[in-house]
Amino acid sequence: MEAKNKVDIIEDALNDKKASNINMLDVSGKTTICDFFVIASGSSRNQIEALSDNVQEKLYEAGVTLKNREGRADGGWILLDYDDVIVHIFTEEMREFYDLDHTWRDSVAYERKN
Repeated sequence: MEAKNKVDIIEDALNDKKASNINMLDVSGKTTICDFFVIASGSSRNQIEALSDNVQEKLYEAGVTLKNREGRADGGWILLDYDDVIVHIFTEEMREFYDLDHTWRDSVAYERKN
């Protein structure tokens, strides 16, 4: 499956569980680790876990295998690695601490073509 298709499924899964401030960045020309970062926030550790679970479920249903999962909801962040797409889910506090939006500010924001 193409990376853009994964990003679209991830966006839908995050929206289904009411994630806030979803930022999808095309980093393909800036790093070799992946093509896209998806960064989102949850209002609580429970919501972060629900967001992560829903992303994993929707991509699994689409035949996409999770390569690696790091972090824990009770730590305020979860990272899901799908090879060419990496999903970062944070509490607002941890998102501000890691500040990936600022670090990758020169990247192109990805918007779906419906």
